[in-house]
Amino acid sequence: QVQLVESGGGLVQAGGSLRLACACSGCTVSSYAIGWFRQAPGKEREFVAAIGWSVSTTYYADSVKGRFTISRDNPKNMVYLQMNSLNPEDTAVYYCNADRSLVAVRTTAADYWGQGTQVTVSS
Repeated sequence: QVQLVESGGGLVQAGGSLRLACACSGCTVSSYAIGWFRQAPGKEREFVAAIGWSVSTTYYADSVKGRFTISRDNPKNMVYLQMNSLNPEDTAVYYCNADRSLVAVRTTAADYWGQGTQVTVSS
C-alpha cells in the first residue's frame, strides 16, 4: 500500500525559506512521478511543482517559478520542495502526490496523496 507523508512545514517570516519533504512507504519514488500541490483556506487545491522519473524533467506553476525547486533523492526514497523568498500568498497546506503518469501527477486526479503539511508565512 502506497503511503505518502509530508514534513517540514511551519511558520516562517516573509522572505524566508522552508524545505518540505515527501516520504513514500510502500513505493519506490524512482518509479513514480511526484508532485506538490497546495490549498489555501477557501481556495481550490492548486498545482505547485512536479518531477518525473528523470530529475531533469520538472514543472512549476508560474507563481513559484524561480523561487521553488523540486528534487528527488532516490537512495533515500524522498522528494523535496525547497521554497525560497516565501510570501504570505504561499500560506497553505502543502500536499505531495504520486502517480505513474507525469500528466496525472499535475492534476488532482493523481493516484496517491499525503495528508499535507501546513506552511504559514507571516508578513
